[in-house]
Amino acid sequence: QVQLVESGGGLVQAGGSLRLSCAASGRTFSTYAMGWFRQAPGKEREFVAAIRWSGGNTYYADSVKGRFTISRDNAKNTMSLQMSSLKPEDTAVYYCAHRTRYSSGSSYVTSMGGYDYWGQGTQVTVSS
Repeated sequence: QVQLVESGGGLVQAGGSLRLSCAASGRTFSTYAMGWFRQAPGKEREFVAAIRWSGGNTYYADSVKGRFTISRDNAKNTMSLQMSSLKPEDTAVYYCAHRTRYSSGSSYVTSMGGYDYWGQGTQVTVSS
């Protein structure tokens, strides 16, 4: 089992920045990748960004590319999402996700089914 706890959400004005963190505990030695998804009211949960634990390959949704940066600290088993130039449409609950399974490709990255554990989420609200 892996437990995930997100932090860093809050209220920010458009154009501002926030940094989200996700702390993993439990069987973290089995981490293959971690990612961020978000869900706005009335919408489906969508992929935001992901990072391979070994090698550090990063992946981003087109909507956040150039504005968000994902990073990880292997020693501390934490992942972060630096969000800049925030827009009202970035308002959502942001979820941390963890994958333990090996993959020869990257098709799992953007799919909710590609992850094994989820955090409870942290609210990000961007005011206009």
